[in-house]
Amino acid sequence: MNRRAALTMLAAAGLPLGLPNVATAKPVPVPWPRTQATPAFELDALGGQPVSLAALRGRPLLLNFWASWCEPCRAEMPSLELLESRHASAGLKVLAINFRETDGTVKRFVEQTGLSLTVLRDRDGGVARDYGVKIYPTTIAVDRTGRARFAVIGEIDWLGPDAARWLRPLLDSRVT
Repeated sequence: MNRRAALTMLAAAGLPLGLPNVATAKPVPVPWPRTQATPAFELDALGGQPVSLAALRGRPLLLNFWASWCEPCRAEMPSLELLESRHASAGLKVLAINFRETDGTVKRFVEQTGLSLTVLRDRDGGVARDYGVKIYPTTIAVDRTGRARFAVIGEIDWLGPDAARWLRPLLDSRVT
């Protein structure tokens, strides 16, 4: 099958064409479309407090969509936690947005792993749908103005040189 036929099949299946090359399995940032607004959201944190995108304006954000059944999601959590702590002085906030699992399942996962990130509950999957998330994990980078900049589809080492290069403009930016 030639490249054009393969891309046509992906498009017909509704898959984004910016997916990383499956043969190399190396995720790359996919730019957020300039004409597409960043979906607003308000979700309950594990424990009940609501968290909204608007309330976090002024901080660089990573919205990490995950599920406890997803092994790559579980594998990248430690690097996301360490990334947030290393860049706390720049205001970086990582929101671990759980996809459609019960409160009990999420609480058990957090207790078993000692996860310290802010965990948000996307109970009906509406926020994931609004952000076009179909593969887990997917992480959306949002700048200080509240604008999505790029998505990374798949597991990566958030402490590695590629992630550092992608995040530098986000961390160095200022709200004007």
